[in-house]
Amino acid sequence: MKALSAFGLAVLIGVACNARAADDDYAKKIIGAWLFDKGEGLPPGAVVEFTKDGKVTIVAKDKDKEEKIDGTYKVEKDKLISKFTANGKTVEETDTITKLTDEVLELTDKDKKTTTFKKKK
Repeated sequence: MKALSAFGLAVLIGVACNARAADDDYAKKIIGAWLFDKGEGLPPGAVVEFTKDGKVTIVAKDKDKEEKIDGTYKVEKDKLISKFTANGKTVEETDTITKLTDEVLELTDKDKKTTTFKKKK
């Protein structure tokens, strides 16, 4: 009976560690510059950069004008929580990370709209 309890405990610890590893993977993999590929809300060529220290910057060009928006972010499990202040207005968004590889970042917002980015090289 003790062997079975020890095995059950080992399985639970293993599951907890694997879940934490997946969270850490998202937090690590998202770091870097991402080029907007498809979706809504950003113009073609926009770049979103996530830094190790929880900062995010969006740089978008609209004809001859470049706009830069700074904010903060955090990754909790499969959620990307970002906060930006633009034009005196603070906006907080929570998106679901539906795909995150070394080359592709795919986010789905609360309205089920998907935005895709490619890792900038």
